[in-house]
Amino acid sequence: MSKKDEEVVYDSSAITVLEGLEAVRERPGMYIGSVSTKGLNHLVYEIVDNSVDEHMAGYCSEIHVTLEKDGSATVSDNGRGVPVDMHEKGVSAARLVFTTLHAGGKFGNSIYKNAGGLHGVGSSVVNALSKKMTVTIKRDGFVYKDEYECGIPTIELDKGLLPIIGKSRQTGTTINFLPDDTIFEKTRFKSEDIKNRLHETAYLNPELTIFFEDKREESPEKITYHEPGGLSGFISDINKDKETASDIVYFKGTSDDIIVECAFQYVNEFHEEVLGFCNNIYNAEGGTHITGFKTTLTTVINNYARMLGTLKDKDANFTGSEVRSGLVCVISVKHPSPRFEGQTKTKLDNQDAAKAVSKVAGDELVLFFDRNLETLKNIISSAEKAAKIRKAEEKAKTNMLTKPKFSFDSNGKLANCESKDASMCEIFIVEGDSAGGSAKTARDRKYQAILPIRGKILNVEKASIDKILANAEIKTMINAFGCGFSEGYGNDFDISKLRYDKIIIMADADVDGAHICTLLLTLFYRFMPELIMEGHVYIAMPPLYKAIPSKGKEEYLYDDYALSQYRKKHKGPFTLQRYKGLGEMDAQQLWETTLDPENRNLKRVRIEDASLASKTTGLLMGSDVQPRKDFIYEHAKDAVLDV
Repeated sequence: MSKKDEEVVYDSSAITVLEGLEAVRERPGMYIGSVSTKGLNHLVYEIVDNSVDEHMAGYCSEIHVTLEKDGSATVSDNGRGVPVDMHEKGVSAARLVFTTLHAGGKFGNSIYKNAGGLHGVGSSVVNALSKKMTVTIKRDGFVYKDEYECGIPTIELDKGLLPIIGKSRQTGTTINFLPDDTIFEKTRFKSEDIKNRLHETAYLNPELTIFFEDKREESPEKITYHEPGGLSGFISDINKDKETASDIVYFKGTSDDIIVECAFQYVNEFHEEVLGFCNNIYNAEGGTHITGFKTTLTTVINNYARMLGTLKDKDANFTGSEVRSGLVCVISVKHPSPRFEGQTKTKLDNQDAAKAVSKVAGDELVLFFDRNLETLKNIISSAEKAAKIRKAEEKAKTNMLTKPKFSFDSNGKLANCESKDASMCEIFIVEGDSAGGSAKTARDRKYQAILPIRGKILNVEKASIDKILANAEIKTMINAFGCGFSEGYGNDFDISKLRYDKIIIMADADVDGAHICTLLLTLFYRFMPELIMEGHVYIAMPPLYKAIPSKGKEEYLYDDYALSQYRKKHKGPFTLQRYKGLGEMDAQQLWETTLDPENRNLKRVRIEDASLASKTTGLLMGSDVQPRKDFIYEHAKDAVLDV
């Protein structure tokens, strides 16, 4: 790969120090989002992002990511290698990078013009949260080494410089780290998520090759990610199992030093899927770059629709959601000074990104559509179809969705709470009349609403919109939540009208309960996604057992692991009560275990990867049986069985 900016010297003078490494181990969530598996995997992403930044600067063509047998991870690249010469602070620049927050070469635009690891905390945070880290640097004809434990160096430097352990004509940085099990809930990396992230990175950087290896299994897994097709290949992969309605549209351009790249295609579905990236970082909550594209696409399509006569003078413009009906899109921007909401970079906040995307998209879309009339007509046809269906369904919806009735009868109607303060209120969706009755008795009437449902709701992945809106259980939920329903082509959903801060699914801890939970999550994800995206959906975790000792205090046990621990610690005989369903608990037990905010266990539902979530939802809940069977068999080893 050709070198860029040869006149720029990348040495210790490029390393800027803002502040010391403090409080990372005390508050890891501030830096990596959480100490769950998501946060654990984020450690790998932080190190990989640094190598990708080297690639974007023109000095790295290969990255190797290895999950080792001992539980550690190794990330290696063939970039320039972290500078090892003496910094003005009186120590090797590499030592500063790995021990000091906000120490790196990314605060000036000369070294890394479009860095993903902007905050300069990645390497030092991973170091602080690792039981052990080993850094090997090949640079200037030598091999250097440094080691750390919990962020503290274990190698004494000679006159502030790293020890030389060999010679090499190659260049690059290799980092091996073992996550600290006293900080993370689990220390086993989730390979599927890491592989998906690496594959995305390969699509975003078509000249980069990423080698992945998982050595933890008896038969090590090896995968090479190299995607010369770039974003067009990304779109093709996302839509490989879908019926497409247009060709892939691709464009790239620059505005105000912001590089904008985009690929999209329409499919014969009513969902839209728009993925945004800034400097190779996936922005799960979107941001200004996505807003800029959506606005411009809507304007361009409406202009063409009027020019071609599809829209008459008397007709209203297509809405944004109608234009995006069936849209699958990937937007990638390279920004010299990105601003993200939070260290985990889930949302881009730069207003100039919206302007840049709008400018490039406006120019490039016109050029493309002028030369590709059939693709344009297909897109307008999709918007026209969505508009017609929306108008027809609006009439049906007016009749179907009546005003909420807050009754306490036995027909599965909502037992509402007294408070009107949405920030304090929560609604429990309870499976079965028996459990619903107990929940209504046990609840705190001031803040807790109960909505019983009978049996399994409709699988919305297989059903048409009219059947979905005609379903009694779904209608009741839509009315209860108060924020409407998004069909993809006609967006009547308004999250600001949500009546409850928490929507809690409360189902039996068995196969049927899990199925009901999955059906509800599918409904929320496909037609009320903001509920999940903004953290309002939870799953209640009722206990599986109640241990009743001959002497001492009774204890609820929420899973088989808790039971095994109880058996180890408890001395003397005890009776074990197994709860096969919520209906077996009386009101007091239900309050103590599942409803009481002081004692209950809730799991918040999150979406870490929109592309993977959409693909998996379609696979597991769709009508194609064989891919679903293949997925279940492939992931059977990951399942937790109740025995």
